[in-house]
Amino acid sequence: MHADTEELYKHRTIQFCRLHADPDQAGSAAAWLRGVAGVHGVQCLSSHALIVVYDLRRITLQRIEHALSELGYHLDNSLLCKLKRALFHYAEETQRENLAITQEGQTTRQEVFINRYQHLTHGCRDPQPEYWREYQ
Repeated sequence: MHADTEELYKHRTIQFCRLHADPDQAGSAAAWLRGVAGVHGVQCLSSHALIVVYDLRRITLQRIEHALSELGYHLDNSLLCKLKRALFHYAEETQRENLAITQEGQTTRQEVFINRYQHLTHGCRDPQPEYWREYQ
């Protein structure tokens, strides 16, 4: 099944904690996100919220949020925001797996099973040398 490219561009709202030393977290985070590969657009809604448009084939919301946390931004951790983020993370992970998109350094499940099957001893391999197999 071929996914529309429109489905692969995600529009998400990222909300920040109101209690932070930087009163305009969204503005400074937007400036940083504009230079990230895979992010196609960033728009500030307020000083505590922004909308980010990104290509799911290149980056996920979870990776964006992790990078923002590493840089010292504090995301809104209210129950509703946590539930939304968990749902988005699950949906994006599932969509990437269905499209056979992996993160850097990860192998697909199919590759794991192929490698495992090739290294097992089983009845599908003939122990005879090639020249004996063709001997009549």
